[in-house]
Formats: sequence, C-alpha cells, structure tokens
Amino acid sequence: MTTPARRESLRDSLRAEGDTRKLGEVLAERIEDEIIAAGWPVGSAIGSESELLERYGVSRAVFREAIRIVNHHGVAAMRRGPGGGLVVATPDLDAMVRAVTLQLRYATITPDQVNEARRALEVECARLATKRLEAAGRQRLEDFLEAEEVRITRTRKAGRPKGDLPSHDFHLLIAELTGNRAVLLFILVLIRLTEERGGVPDRDSAELVWRAHATIMRAIAEHDPTRARRRMERPLGAITTTLR
Repeated sequence: MTTPARRESLRDSLRAEGDTRKLGEVLAERIEDEIIAAGWPVGSAIGSESELLERYGVSRAVFREAIRIVNHHGVAAMRRGPGGGLVVATPDLDAMVRAVTLQLRYATITPDQVNEARRALEVECARLATKRLEAAGRQRLEDFLEAEEVRITRTRKAGRPKGDLPSHDFHLLIAELTGNRAVLLFILVLIRLTEERGGVPDRDSAELVWRAHATIMRAIAEHDPTRARRRMERPLGAITTTLR
C-alpha cells in the first residue's frame, strides 16, 4: 500500500528541481517516457492499477489524473477484466494532425506561410526521393499515376477527413519514398492546412495536376535530382495562387 511518505518524496523532488507542475502531469510524462524507452509495445499491459499505484507511490487521485492525460495523448488506456490494466495504444494520427492544424489556424498562419514551409520541405523531398528511389518505389509511382486523374475527379473517397482531397496524395507518396517519417508527418500537417482552404478540382484542373505530377515522376525515375526539385516547385507555386 502506498504511504504518505512516498507521495511526499515525489513532491519534494519536484520542488527541488523547481518543477511547479501538478503531480498528475509529471507522472503522465514518466509513464509515457517509460513506454517510449520500452520500444512502444502496443497491446502490452504495463501493470494493473494497484500495481502501478505501488510502483509510482502516488495517491489514486494523482494516478487517475495521470492516466487521463496519457489516454488523451493516445499513448495508453486502462482496460478492465482479465489481462487488463494500463495497455499501450497506437496513437491516433488523424487526431494528432487535426490538433496541430487547429493550433496553426489559431495562430493565424497565412496561405503564403503554409506554402513557404511546403516548398522548403517538398522540394527537398523530391531530391531525397530521387537519391533513394529503388525499383519498388518506381513501380509505386507508376501505378499511382495510372489512376490519379480519375481519383482526383472523384473528389475524395468516403471516410477521409474534411478537406482531405486526393490531389495531394502524390506529395505524400514522394515524402514516403524519402524514407524519412519525420518529413512525412510534417508534410501531412501542412497539406491538411492547404486542403482546408482549397476547393474541389474539376476535370480540367485534374488533368493539369496529373501532367505536373507526371513530369516530377519522370525526373525522379530518371534519377535527376536537380530537375525533380525544379519540377516540384511549379505545382507548389500554383497552389499558392489558388489559395489566394
């Protein structure tokens, strides 16, 4: 059973460090750090409520506040019944991206600022994808472009988030082909900001988008990073004009 002395030691350590946060916030951070250090074992239970209360030496109120935070972050959740306890979860990517885009909208990010950031990242993506392209990646590009024009004119498939238009899927594919997941995540956020401001492409604009993407694909497939970067800049410039 947890003792008041152990709970007080946690408070004392925070005061000594000058940390003014609530105990629940600190405990949530510790739990998340432990999950990350363990390799984020999705589906694994890291302990029951009673076991974790004993391990961390906190009150039930502090523990449950920490679990509320951890659950809100999509890191873990309490599961009842046999084999239950605090179970490691897979973060909800769409929820995270939505939260970031809302924060950027709150900060009144302008279309020019969004596209400036996209250019900085995506032009470099074209170069990296060209350098790292393998046979399987080239086939993915070719298969994607075969069906892209039709997918664009159909607007978006059921179940996609608001403003999530298929006209930007090509840019996400290029980001994925870099092999850099951090870049892919940041580009996804910026694209969502772009999509919320854009309109639905008609058949003529869908053909123009497809032609632009085809020129980028050829440059990447031919391992020409300079041409790939230059080709990537053109559609991004057109997006800026559209947003204005």
